[in-house]
Amino acid sequence: MEKFILNKLIELKDEQIVSFHIPGHKSGKIFKKLGYDKFLDKIYTLDTTEIEGTDNLHNAKEIIKSSQERTAKIFNSDESIYLVNGSTCGVEAAIMATCEPKSKIITNRDCHQSVINACILGNIEPIYIKSNICKETNIINGVEVKEVKKIIDDNLDAKVIILTYPTYYGSVYDLKTICEYAHSKDMIVVVDEAHGAHLQLSDELPKSSILQGADIIIQSTHKTLPAFTQSSIMHINGDRVNKNKLFSMLRFLESSSPSYLLMSSLELAVDIYDKYGQELMNDLLDNINEFKLNINNKFNKDKENIIIRNEMDKTKIFISLKNIGITGYELDELLRQEYKIQCELSNYYGILLICTIGNEKEDFNKLELALEDIFIKYFARNINKDNKNYKEQNNIYKKILKMSSYPEEIPIKAINPRDAFYSEKKTIKMEDSIGKISGEYIIPYPPGISLISPGEIITTEIITYIQEGVKNGMIVSGIKDANLEYIDIIDIG
Repeated sequence: MEKFILNKLIELKDEQIVSFHIPGHKSGKIFKKLGYDKFLDKIYTLDTTEIEGTDNLHNAKEIIKSSQERTAKIFNSDESIYLVNGSTCGVEAAIMATCEPKSKIITNRDCHQSVINACILGNIEPIYIKSNICKETNIINGVEVKEVKKIIDDNLDAKVIILTYPTYYGSVYDLKTICEYAHSKDMIVVVDEAHGAHLQLSDELPKSSILQGADIIIQSTHKTLPAFTQSSIMHINGDRVNKNKLFSMLRFLESSSPSYLLMSSLELAVDIYDKYGQELMNDLLDNINEFKLNINNKFNKDKENIIIRNEMDKTKIFISLKNIGITGYELDELLRQEYKIQCELSNYYGILLICTIGNEKEDFNKLELALEDIFIKYFARNINKDNKNYKEQNNIYKKILKMSSYPEEIPIKAINPRDAFYSEKKTIKMEDSIGKISGEYIIPYPPGISLISPGEIITTEIITYIQEGVKNGMIVSGIKDANLEYIDIIDIG
């Protein structure tokens, strides 16, 4: 019997790749380190379903109920619900349980695609908040409080606001003020905290939305804590949410045969979080600080050759070698192919590392040595400071890495997402699509943020950015033509 997936996974495991990517258990190293491997060695024998003694996720009364109650206590929420279809099902359930069909929902434009999918499923009208973009790195920095308040004031008929906090790159903002303002306007606040399950482990990290007044919080426990992929938790606070409606929507959207292996991994992750999390997080932050200090001392004494951007969430590290002429896509490939280091994502200007309590000091040592080797090979050998042409060469390097800025303007919405999804479409060449209504998503992945969604008018800015990005290594999903030569549009005559 051919085992294509299994063989490849074993092959990758045997490569012993250094993981600065999701999932947070980092190839299971943390389980062995803390002695949890004795459970996981037998995990294949534990796969079961709803039988006597195993309880039922969708009607929890026994072991699952007790496990979720412990989780709520540890995470300081009123109630916690395990999710086995990832945060996607949690986001969709939260939106569709709190928004009536044909109602509005306010969201940041850089929301995850699941938000827009929920609007299609529930026939809900998204109202977007503009997000801030760093022009030096094309990193999305999140929303501004004053802009959020303005959108709320302009859409008081909306009863729900959903925000991403923290952003994929670790940026945060004053969420507490937003929650208080939204509540004063009788709005429910849902937070996609997919990248923030770890935030309560240290005072050096931003405050979790659980503690800032959000009503529903969805966390991808597999991203920044050591749960298995697709394992997430929904937290509920206060009495603004109709829980019965929310649980009914989860039953609609989530598997009717929830995986006990995924639920068990959530329980293990919560146990590790509770017993060892703070100590492991302190070690992680020390390792990150030492890594940054070493890089700056070695390579950045005269100028910023290696840019290290550490956002408010210090466990997210963005590294750019653009000042020595290396794109993020190239750096990503170099680290993986030559040094067996896998980062989370890359854009034109740099790479993103997701560091978790599963990472060890050795991981950062290997990354430091890899960057040193890359620096010597691709910069120091090519530019000699004694060379009279040094300044001229250095300027040439700076000019090399110039790409179109991330599109800041929100596309005009001609048709709501649901109507667009079900409309008849025709395929045309990408260059002929400017000014037309998109029938597809264009989503750089990761992080899964839509540049254009069904029903929106396609702009030159977006097409130029995507085409340049693909030439340089960007991966795009949501569109059926992977070569980005054609796109489906909606012809309304």
